[in-house]
Amino acid sequence: MPNKTLTVDEVLALLAATAPRIAELTESLKPIELRRPSDGEWSSNDVLAHLRACADVWGSCMVSIIEGAHTLRAVNPLSWIEKTDYRSQDFRPSLHSFARQRAELLGVLKPAPREDWLRTVTVTGAGAPLQRDALFYGRWMAGHERAHVKQIAKMAGALEQER
Repeated sequence: MPNKTLTVDEVLALLAATAPRIAELTESLKPIELRRPSDGEWSSNDVLAHLRACADVWGSCMVSIIEGAHTLRAVNPLSWIEKTDYRSQDFRPSLHSFARQRAELLGVLKPAPREDWLRTVTVTGAGAPLQRDALFYGRWMAGHERAHVKQIAKMAGALEQER
């Protein structure tokens, strides 16, 4: 569940920091290392692909809410990723695409009035209808990304120690 104490400004700061932090953590890694699973099952490339799919889904929800939607249909990022080629993309171009997408999202979110962040929509398609707002999705995405950035940091550190 999302951290219910994060403010809009804190969410924006965390979302803005994700791509640069991933770039910093992985800058010394070789392409083959970025594809090597080093935490059991996932590689840094896999984590980035997952983050991109989540950003597609949850970012789209946030934009739809900010733009005035009244209802949304739930989409599972784990299903969404199967409709993309994110896993097969090379890490650095994929990270560049993630960063570009994030800049576009922040371009919509930053100037949005705070009341638009708190406008609720009804989300259907995942059991009983739910009431959600853009801040809920922002908190969820920021917390989720923070955990995966820590995962990448751990993997990058392990790979560097192997050298």
